[in-house]
Amino acid sequence: MNPEPPKDVVVDDKKINISNGDVNGTVVKLDDQLGAGFSDVEMKKIIGEKKEDCSLNSVEMNKIGESNAKEVNHQIQSNGTNGYNNYMPAIKAQAHFPKPQPPPQPQPELERSQSVSPAENMPSIGKYIKDRSTTLSAAIIKRLSSLTEDGEDFVVKNDSLNLEVTEIKIPGVKVIVKLKSEDERFDLKGRITFFSRSNCRDCTAVRKFFREKRLPYVEINIDVFPKRAKELVERTGKSEVPQIFFNEKLLGGLVTLNSLRNSGELDKRMRELLSQKCPDGAPKVPVYGFDDDEDEEEEEKDELLGIVKLLRQSLPIQDRLIKMKIVKNCFAGDDMLEVIIHHLDCGRKKGIETGRQLAQKHFIKHVFGENDFEEGRHFYRFLEHEPFITACFNFRISVNDSEPKSPSFLADKLARLMTAILEAYASDDRHHVDYYRIGKSEEFRRYLNLTRDLQRVDLQLLSPDERLAFFLNLYNAMAIHAVITIGHPEGILDRRAFFGDFQYVIGGYPYSLSVIQNGILRNNRKSPYSLVRPFGNGDRRLKFAPAKVNPLIHFGLCNGTRSSPTVRFFTAQGVEGELRGAAREYFQNGAIEINLDKRTVSLTRIIK
Repeated sequence: MNPEPPKDVVVDDKKINISNGDVNGTVVKLDDQLGAGFSDVEMKKIIGEKKEDCSLNSVEMNKIGESNAKEVNHQIQSNGTNGYNNYMPAIKAQAHFPKPQPPPQPQPELERSQSVSPAENMPSIGKYIKDRSTTLSAAIIKRLSSLTEDGEDFVVKNDSLNLEVTEIKIPGVKVIVKLKSEDERFDLKGRITFFSRSNCRDCTAVRKFFREKRLPYVEINIDVFPKRAKELVERTGKSEVPQIFFNEKLLGGLVTLNSLRNSGELDKRMRELLSQKCPDGAPKVPVYGFDDDEDEEEEEKDELLGIVKLLRQSLPIQDRLIKMKIVKNCFAGDDMLEVIIHHLDCGRKKGIETGRQLAQKHFIKHVFGENDFEEGRHFYRFLEHEPFITACFNFRISVNDSEPKSPSFLADKLARLMTAILEAYASDDRHHVDYYRIGKSEEFRRYLNLTRDLQRVDLQLLSPDERLAFFLNLYNAMAIHAVITIGHPEGILDRRAFFGDFQYVIGGYPYSLSVIQNGILRNNRKSPYSLVRPFGNGDRRLKFAPAKVNPLIHFGLCNGTRSSPTVRFFTAQGVEGELRGAAREYFQNGAIEINLDKRTVSLTRIIK
């Protein structure tokens, strides 16, 4: 059963009544084609008075008779019940008809808590933006068309890569052309591996060559992975570096690489040896956290560790009021002495000597730093209970209880590790450092493990030059760690957190960047805009400061800012000459300006 058609149809604000085949008040002429929109509409007033306000007064009305109305009725009745099958609810108006305008909608009254959006008050903003974007798009298309027609492309030739790059210059538009790397051009499927060491000129030359050629490579630095040195000897028969491998095949060192490059045979050898997927016999890629996990032999346990564990379990550790101060997590020296004598079954003198050994190895410390260990009513606490310990970034849950390593060994290893990090993740001029990749690298993970060995190291065993190089390198390494952890300092509060709050525990004492620079390297001098010195009277860290301050230290300290000197790491054997070279390089890079006309010299603020 077909539903009945609607009774009323509205055309241009005029109501058309259709009922039982009769058309009342208006005559409508339907198009002959089924399913099409009405292409012609003619209206004539038949019944009723002519209204003065008619919405169709702009359309010329044609006179039609009653025969036209009968013809419409006949067509409606002949095409289904009540003519509903051919009823079209939408009427397509002709172009010359005026478009109907919707009646104005009354604006709702707003409460006091409501506000009108700026977009409602400024309807022309959207149209303005649309017009501007259309104009900009047209200008870009026009510019591109003019470049295509004129053929005025710019060709830039890179001699180092032997490539030609087309550069299109469009005002307001940045076009970036990415060059294909050598492995993409040659379809290389193999792997390039080379063994290296830190501070090796030949290794630096090989690394620079691969970077310029955009060749991916795997570097195995045997200063970072010492156990791989044995593999190097087994594969090449010698320990010299660099040694380059194409898959499992040994290519040679820098001399061989230069010879093949100069003769033009390098590309041919690369296609021959690197066209196949890398086999299992090639040098393995170092894996984060799993490649000969720690290069050293199993750590030796401290001979006093058994006594320390017993003391931690036996002593009554609690908060006490001492000299009108509340001291947390401390114990009495007499109580510790009684436990040692009972455990070792020894005399009182032997017990006191054992207590001093514990203090010298930084297992325990006097709450006020007055002495190492003495008999009497003195109070001490373990290193892990010091108030500053949890704020130190080289402390993880517990103190490193292994036997402290040689400070000379740790200082040398720190310098080699950080040099390897810079060579792998910094630009050749060291002006740009990829801190993100450093933080995710295996080299940096090993550096963090190394810093745990500094917790109880004895710095008194270092010579003056070793101590100077150690603190310079430690400062630069801590700055890199601070940038990775807390970011670059921007405001006053950030600078305080960066230079003062970021700390390591070294030899049982806390060291921040400010303490290292002003307290140690500058021999306890005030930092800029500070009213107090880093160390107070009796601070035991003062004994590590040099007797005479070397002013060139300022050119060896890099805090990660653009104005600071280039980051570098020093050796104990040549630290004085390396500092002079750092100062010379810093001034050559624009730190000094001389105006002969005005007879003035402008210097960097570091000189102040």
